[in-house]
Amino acid sequence: MDDVIIIGGSFAGLAAALQLGRARRKVAVLDTGLPRNRFASHSHGLLGHDHKPPLDILAEARHQLARYPTIRLVNAWADRVSGADDDFSVVTGDGETLRARRLILSYGVVDQMPEVPGFAENWGTSIVPCPYCDGFEVAGQHWGLVWSGRQSHNQVKLFHDWTDSLTVFADGHDMPPDIRADLARRNVPVVDGRITEIAHNGGHSAVVSLDSRSVAVDILFAHPRNKPSASLHDTLGLATIETPLGVALKVDERRETSIPGIYAAGDLATPGMPSVTQASSQGAMAGIFAQQSMLV
Repeated sequence: MDDVIIIGGSFAGLAAALQLGRARRKVAVLDTGLPRNRFASHSHGLLGHDHKPPLDILAEARHQLARYPTIRLVNAWADRVSGADDDFSVVTGDGETLRARRLILSYGVVDQMPEVPGFAENWGTSIVPCPYCDGFEVAGQHWGLVWSGRQSHNQVKLFHDWTDSLTVFADGHDMPPDIRADLARRNVPVVDGRITEIAHNGGHSAVVSLDSRSVAVDILFAHPRNKPSASLHDTLGLATIETPLGVALKVDERRETSIPGIYAAGDLATPGMPSVTQASSQGAMAGIFAQQSMLV
């Protein structure tokens, strides 16, 4: 029996494994090799790894974990999970059954791309979600923002630290008059109408096409809804919280979910703006608290 099974081996899962491995705890990490940020050419904001391809960072992390004999990386997905504190069972897609005293869920989320031609194809290049991740490289240029609800108003305020040139695409949303008035006060134009196509225009730039016009921007920010990349939390009956873009697992200050012995970290349990720094920190904490919960 393992001490901990970690489901999801991206930044949060590997960070948890590192802490547990250094504590000489027996760990199995299940991963499918499809991290959410695999579409990005570079990752930014992670201390010591700024401007490196995210897949390269993960490859180096896995290489470093190889020096810990109690960590086992398993290339498989978790098909079923059952059990309770001190006796959890995970059946992989290959039919192997693993058992552990604790679980850490870090299988992340998947972005649900709208059915707009060019959106999915340009995700991670011309279309990005996070100014902390990509804003510095295009600071001072013409940004676009696809409106997704009232939370987008906060993005407008946030973007001011990077650029004074911003265009908002309403994309069919009925924007309240008070918000439109505030955007006008900030000299932020609003382009009404549904987006019909997004075309890459070299570098990060894109051309946003609508029914009656096209607008070129140097980068386009958008926040499509997302959903957990697996449904194990539903099977387990874990508590969730609603966010403007989807659901996240509810955790306490020790990263423990509503079921004792199950911890969660990374985008799966992040209601705010996710990042590799935050995922790594949460993963490390989940690993430490899981280890401390097994002390006698």
